Amino acid sequence: MRGVLRHLDEVIVPRLGRGLARVAGWGRSGRWRLRVITALALAGSAAVLVTVVWASHSKAPGGRAPAAKPVVHVGVAQGQSIPTYLATSRSELKTLLTQTGPAAPAETYALVSLRTYLAADRLTPVLGGVSVAEVYARVQLPNAQTQIVKIPAFRLPDDVFAGMQKVATRKEAEANEFKGLAAKLSETVEAEGRLRQTYLVGAATAAAEAAAYRSGCSCVYAAVVRATPAALDQIAARPEVRAVDPAPEVLRLDQAVFLAPLPEQQDIVPSSAPAPPQSPTPRPASPKPTPSSVVPSVSPVVSASPMPSIEPRR
Repeated sequence: MRGVLRHLDEVIVPRLGRGLARVAGWGRSGRWRLRVITALALAGSAAVLVTVVWASHSKAPGGRAPAAKPVVHVGVAQGQSIPTYLATSRSELKTLLTQTGPAAPAETYALVSLRTYLAADRLTPVLGGVSVAEVYARVQLPNAQTQIVKIPAFRLPDDVFAGMQKVATRKEAEANEFKGLAAKLSETVEAEGRLRQTYLVGAATAAAEAAAYRSGCSCVYAAVVRATPAALDQIAARPEVRAVDPAPEVLRLDQAVFLAPLPEQQDIVPSSAPAPPQSPTPRPASPKPTPSSVVPSVSPVVSASPMPSIEPRR
């Protein structure tokens, strides 16, 4: 701020003074022009000062920008007990149902975990009566750790169908890119042969995922919804629903990470399980380029950055 004021005093003000001096010698018309230019000069100086003061006070104490709000983790993380998580979710929902008065939330976000993978056209009976924000999907392939994708889904089942088609298109491009990288490597050189095989496995996995999503697979295993505690309790009672985890602390979806257990996980979430929003597609340790299209969502708005290193709320 001192530098700006010094520049104003040493450069701007002398130039205005010279201009005013020339105008002052123009007689009667010069006096009229002098008043106008003087007013404009004062207004410009005031604007500069206001801008400098605002910029200096818009920072946090110490000149630092305000700290970003922490990300809230909702769900069950790797290494944690799924039975304990399910019991805690039921307890929290029961607590919300008993709250009354101003402290009781009118509506809250919640993570809905399903007992099995469902197709898009089976979601409406399960999630009917609440506002759906997004769903989580994954293709089941034998001996392959497939990617978890997050699909915005405000309208069921149309948005889920459309999101799956986008994922399929991306996976097809990913498979072709893997194949192109494999074609550039030699089969006779041992190191390149191993890398080539890794690329081919990645291509086959991506192609299988693309085919599944293109056909509208039974791949959805969780959803993020917003509803009243009473409506969430109704969702929790449906036979397809494994857990409803209310999250009244979540105010914005872009400041939350949802970690639903996969239907096949029963005890402890294994460390090798797919962890959203990171892609589980293997990346070979090589200086050669790998496909850049491995992104965990169908929309660039959905988080593709690494999750902050804070503990889940469970």
